[in-house]
Amino acid sequence: MTNFAAIGAAVVGTGFIGTVHTQALRRLGVQVRGVLGSSAARGAQRATEMGVPKAYADLDELLADDTVDVVHVTSPNHAHYAQVLAILRAGKHVICEKPLAMTSAESAEMVEVARASGKVAAVCYNIRFYPLNQQAHGMVAAGELGDIRFVSGHYHQDWLAKPTDWNWRLDADEGGALRSVGDIGTHWVDLTSFVTGLKAEAVMAELATFIPEREKPTGPVETFSSAAGTTETVEIATDDAAMIVIRYPNGARGVMSTSQINMGRKNSLQWDVAGAKASAAWDSETPDHLFIGHRDRANETLMRDFTLMNEAGVAAAALPPGHVEGFADSFFNFFRAVYADVEVGERQENSTWATFEDGHYEMRFCDAVVMSAREERWVRLDEVEG
Repeated sequence: MTNFAAIGAAVVGTGFIGTVHTQALRRLGVQVRGVLGSSAARGAQRATEMGVPKAYADLDELLADDTVDVVHVTSPNHAHYAQVLAILRAGKHVICEKPLAMTSAESAEMVEVARASGKVAAVCYNIRFYPLNQQAHGMVAAGELGDIRFVSGHYHQDWLAKPTDWNWRLDADEGGALRSVGDIGTHWVDLTSFVTGLKAEAVMAELATFIPEREKPTGPVETFSSAAGTTETVEIATDDAAMIVIRYPNGARGVMSTSQINMGRKNSLQWDVAGAKASAAWDSETPDHLFIGHRDRANETLMRDFTLMNEAGVAAAALPPGHVEGFADSFFNFFRAVYADVEVGERQENSTWATFEDGHYEMRFCDAVVMSAREERWVRLDEVEG
């Protein structure tokens, strides 16, 4: 029996995704002790709006709170490295938003500190925890698709499709050298790695910035909202879109694209895995359906139904069949899995959440993409630092 109410958590970051974390934790029964905002005033305002009992003045105050067992890091990417290291060294478990760091050199150190701490250290690749992605993972592991040959798909959005759209992720100093790849592409990379059990060996990448200048508001702006009021024109160096070809160690190939400027695509992550026996495909905008393709008999569509799913899929499902499990539910399912390990003090053998080692792999992938696009050649992941 779990007793999540005995576990205390704090959330660093009070924007869109920090709010999602807080809501999922409450649903799980975890006690949210407080939040840390980008400023003391911002933290206090958001704590009141979210009904959280405390707003910490700074990270030191949060880490000194003995009632906090787990810290969720949802701050901008450039802050992850220092904050996570401080959290682990303070003896607390950590769940860090993706991407794990700004570079693979940073993430390599984070992996070592996490190992030495003995604490649970998870990366927030919540999309693994849509139940049918767990189902697909189980199917591949059981050999139902056969040897994996070809992996394809995309992650496309439209929330940065206009010059007046603004977010801190557009700034390389805050979000990193990669934007569409780092922000959403790493979700696709992690998810397909989880489903197939394959990690990229080498990449060939092209990056595109279609909006070289944008209107940056002089005041704060929430994620998924456009600039308003007084703005200033700024140059943009990060990628609006990317095209990446992937080579896997077993001889399989992959191709993916990312975009934050595709009109009408609100949050479309699609993967298609072709095996020697069968294929499978999934789309985040219709998350309760899994396509299963055959050559010699009719194709199937598996609707999320725990009476028809494998053990991995059933373990991640929280709602009855026909009651769609969506974005917020994936965080609930993810946190439920991580906190079950927090309760026993370590990651269990059958756990399926993304580790810091997984997050480090995604950072090496990103660094290889940057090198490939700059040098216009195939780059092996073992060429990059870290």
